[in-house]
Amino acid sequence: MGSKIFLYIMALSIPLSFGAAVWQSARYAALKKEMNVLIEQQEEWIDNNKRLITDIAVLSSSARIEEFAKKNLGLAKKDPEEVLQVIIENE
Repeated sequence: MGSKIFLYIMALSIPLSFGAAVWQSARYAALKKEMNVLIEQQEEWIDNNKRLITDIAVLSSSARIEEFAKKNLGLAKKDPEEVLQVIIENE
């Protein structure tokens, strides 16, 4: 009687082991696919950040700001002798 139960348990454990292995493989494949999607998304964000940093550097350059002020705002840089400085001393 004990050996029959042992055989039944062994007969059931083999398919269960294969089923668990298949389930684990499918889960691994799904997680790997998700990880690859996240890696691609991260690379896109990094590339976008690099482009934005480059744009910031270009747009914040003093030469570009001066040119923008001259063309669009009608401003001009004054010579040092044209500038009057007023100093207010605290009492």
